[in-house]
Amino acid sequence: MSTTQINLPITGMTCAMCEKNVSRALSRTDGVAEVQLNLATDKALVNFDKSTTDLQSLIKSVEAAGYGVATASIDLPITGMTCAMCEKNVTRALNKPDGVIDVQVNLATERAHVTYIPGVVRRSDLIKAVEAAGYGVVDTSSAELPEDAEAAARAAEIERQRRLVIIGAIFTIPLVILSMTRHFMHQIPIIMQTVPWLADNTWLFIFGAMATPVYIILGRQYITGAIKSVRNGTANMDVLVALGSSAAYLYGLVVLLGIVFSFSDVVGTDDYFESSAVILTLITLGKLLEARAKGHTSDAIKKLIDLTPKKALLLKDGQEQEIAVEDVVPGDQLVVRPGAHIPVDAVVVDGRSSVDESMLTGESMPVNKSVGAEVIGGTVNKQGRLIIEAARVGSETALAQIIRLVEQAQGSKAPIQRIADRVSSYFVPAVLILAVITFFSWLLIGQIGLPAATLNAIAVLVIACPCALGLATPTAIMVGMGRGAEMGILFRNSEALENAHRLNAIALDKTGTITQGQPQVTQIISDSLSKDDLLQLAASVERASEHPLAEAIVLAVKHLKLTQPQQFESVAGNGVQA
Repeated sequence: MSTTQINLPITGMTCAMCEKNVSRALSRTDGVAEVQLNLATDKALVNFDKSTTDLQSLIKSVEAAGYGVATASIDLPITGMTCAMCEKNVTRALNKPDGVIDVQVNLATERAHVTYIPGVVRRSDLIKAVEAAGYGVVDTSSAELPEDAEAAARAAEIERQRRLVIIGAIFTIPLVILSMTRHFMHQIPIIMQTVPWLADNTWLFIFGAMATPVYIILGRQYITGAIKSVRNGTANMDVLVALGSSAAYLYGLVVLLGIVFSFSDVVGTDDYFESSAVILTLITLGKLLEARAKGHTSDAIKKLIDLTPKKALLLKDGQEQEIAVEDVVPGDQLVVRPGAHIPVDAVVVDGRSSVDESMLTGESMPVNKSVGAEVIGGTVNKQGRLIIEAARVGSETALAQIIRLVEQAQGSKAPIQRIADRVSSYFVPAVLILAVITFFSWLLIGQIGLPAATLNAIAVLVIACPCALGLATPTAIMVGMGRGAEMGILFRNSEALENAHRLNAIALDKTGTITQGQPQVTQIISDSLSKDDLLQLAASVERASEHPLAEAIVLAVKHLKLTQPQQFESVAGNGVQA
């Protein structure tokens, strides 16, 4: 029995009886060998057998007794994941350090959401675990916003894959054309008279020279990924690509050696250099398209983040000072000028204005704000100057919570995705077995020779790449939820999105939540006046109003000349008169 020792930070203990209750609850958990509780530090030192129980069971025991365990969570942007098997490898690696409670890895978002016990495990421990598994974590420490670092890393990956595709195309396209036309060239006398050295064997060396840069430059990432995967005791997509391209390329080299050392009668003279080059170039093109798709799916999050201004005007000793929004603390007094975004959730302490809250409520009507009213970060101050006192900042603001909700929803797994992931985990080993069976079946039963049997096995390896199987579902979820967020629809999780097709009725609290927030004049009904005269009179009066409906009426009369209203008066709740 291998025992593990861990310090659990307990919450809710107030007396010696609480200490006794927690100790008893933990001691009754299967696999717990010893419990030492310290009321002064609110810590429980627990020795337990990891093969019998886990951290989640210990936490459930504490919670069942009416207490809690302090936890924290972190999002790690992961690099190097290519398929569902990579997702599984990262999950397993992050679960290894003591103190990790739960890990959720999403291939489409390239993020790992880790729930852990602070003080027991650190961020650096999690990064080391990911790197030990052969993957990487984006360094966000030097960026002003973590999202900026992730966007930069994603842009760099797109550029890297683009360069690889260009390099592959430069060699692969001519290689394929020459490979397809070389037999016709031998039938054209003028070509053979001009370049008689272009015999069959010479072509093979030319093809080998063209395929080698593709195999070395493009194939490196797949071979490296395959080696890391095998070291972890698994087989991912890189294993299939590396085996397929390497088998084709290495067989071509064997054919060249057969020509040089005179054993062509054994291995034949059919090369498969173009197969290796085409495999690597097309798969890399797929990775480029995949990287671009992942970048587009995060656009909704970026738009939400952009609603929050980067700077705020701090009012200190009567002077306005521009500071970063991250430096605002609760209690700071901030100045919000007309037309500016409100930086944080706050309370108005001076001034009167109307605020556009449509990004939060969907309502186009600005809301009047005066002293004592609450304002939400990310909304727009329309008219007057406001002085506000910060109440909730950083991750506690309403907008930050919405962003976090969207990110968590995009990272959650729908039931159909869990099925796809389960199939993907068995897919690669099954394909490897099928490729071996294909090779020996054609070689022994089909009697078509070693070259053709090898090519058929390669075809099984390459065609069966599980990229779409592992990536299609999470990418579809990300796109759906991102598009919903852009249109003001938030899904709590991916299961809700998956089940949305079953809806046959939707109840809304107010119709304003599904409008564009831009009123327009669509119809004019008049008994005595012409439509143009009625519209001209209404717009002439409304031009002095700041109401959203007034703006719509004025915009509808661009073709008419307006008059200046006299004795204009706005009557609250009843409209305007002049």
